[in-house]
Amino acid sequence: MLKFSFLLVSFLLLTACFNTEQASSQADVVAHKPTIERWYSQTDINVGQQVFTQNCTVCHGQQAEGLVHPWNKTLSDGLYPPPPLNGTAHAWHHPLRGLLTTIQHGGQPIGGKMPGFKDKLNQQQQLAAIAYFQSLWSDEIYQAWLDRGGLS
Repeated sequence: MLKFSFLLVSFLLLTACFNTEQASSQADVVAHKPTIERWYSQTDINVGQQVFTQNCTVCHGQQAEGLVHPWNKTLSDGLYPPPPLNGTAHAWHHPLRGLLTTIQHGGQPIGGKMPGFKDKLNQQQQLAAIAYFQSLWSDEIYQAWLDRGGLS
């Protein structure tokens, strides 16, 4: 009985250590189908997924989930790692023009390593990449972005 109790407590402790909230939010992000009107079209998302796959996944992950955790702590070189762009980090705090500026000029001005893409991607491709990762945002995150002036 003592051995069973020990195993049960150990199992519960290990289970509690697993971040189920993050795991479920990741699953929700991948499976999310927006129900509120967005500024982009399905075509924008499709083009954006190609642009994102070719230019962004190596740092931001296949589903824009981020590859370095925690994403909001500096690395040993003093710079920030690429954040998740899928709605689980801070990208939704930035208006569309700020997201474009970061893509065009890179993340170095704000403490990151991201190179600028102004000479590699045209503005339509940049907007499509944003459409793709915003399509991964829940309606609640997208609405919060709008409420913060996302389109202004």
